[in-house]
Amino acid sequence: MRRRLLAAGARPGFAGLMLDRRYDRDGSLLAKDEVLRLRVFRKPDGSEAVHLGWKGPTEITSEGYKARRELEYELRGDAPAEVFLQALGFRESYRIDRYVEYYQLGDAAVRLEWYPRMDVLMEIEGDAAAIEPALRASGLPRSEFHADALPAFASRYAARTGRRPLLALEPGSQEPPSWETR
Repeated sequence: MRRRLLAAGARPGFAGLMLDRRYDRDGSLLAKDEVLRLRVFRKPDGSEAVHLGWKGPTEITSEGYKARRELEYELRGDAPAEVFLQALGFRESYRIDRYVEYYQLGDAAVRLEWYPRMDVLMEIEGDAAAIEPALRASGLPRSEFHADALPAFASRYAARTGRRPLLALEPGSQEPPSWETR
């Protein structure tokens, strides 16, 4: 997939661990199909960038694309953002950890994702005019691409393999995940 993307003119971007922590207050955001996310981008050298983001309710367009309003801000400083969110009454509700590689292909953002135990995923973001050429560049059949949320992919993995997907490292784990086969 890397070779296909690069041959199509994709420019590599961030590569490293992407650690997502979702926060909620008694399920109030989940009930509205909203997401409050703290995302850490950890480079192989150990340096990090931290982003706080909000995602609005999901809509599926008439063309079958997933669309939702998103706001994201890079945080700076030494104060842990988790403490700020907890002071506002938010608690961690969900974890997603993965190794990612970002590529820019025209106006599309393409991300390859390796989870601790699940299928490798490719996410393509942009408008329809940007997404379709990126889909073609992947060489995969159009029918293999879905607007499904991550739990649907995880369910298909479990049904196909009989194994429970592992989307995040165990809290406090210092062990390297099984995504080293990338």
